[in-house]
Amino acid sequence: MRFIHLSMAAAGAAVLGVLAGCAPTKPATAPSTPPAAPSCTPAAAGDSLVGNWLSVAAQKGVAGALRTLYTLNPDGTMTYVEQIKRPRAPSQGLEESGCWSRDRDTLVLRTLESNGVPVNLDDPIYSNRYRIVQSDARELRLQGPQGSVRARRMSPGYRLPF
Repeated sequence: MRFIHLSMAAAGAAVLGVLAGCAPTKPATAPSTPPAAPSCTPAAAGDSLVGNWLSVAAQKGVAGALRTLYTLNPDGTMTYVEQIKRPRAPSQGLEESGCWSRDRDTLVLRTLESNGVPVNLDDPIYSNRYRIVQSDARELRLQGPQGSVRARRMSPGYRLPF
């Protein structure tokens, strides 16, 4: 009887040893959540930059017209839609959304999503600064890293045709 008791104990220990080998070595961790996107700061009441601004320009080395629509909302959110319209070819475009702000005479655009996908907030390409040259009820002129931008005010709700 004693022999059977020891054999069962040895067998039990062997089973526990095998099961212990199957146990995970690290405790399970919950998936990490991405950092929260920055919140947008509302524009000052009556800020002349609020609105839809359309720029149509020709770019050296690019066949067709480059159309850019800046939508600067009073709540500090923005969309930036860029479209290249070529003869006899479908339009191609880029749509970015995020926050905008005014830093004295500078317009700051901070992209949070590009074509619906969250961006790397540490990448400086998603933060653009434009010196405000002129801003009135009809026209917005900016100076940026790629040159000057001249845009005209469009009606609320205006969208680029694709």
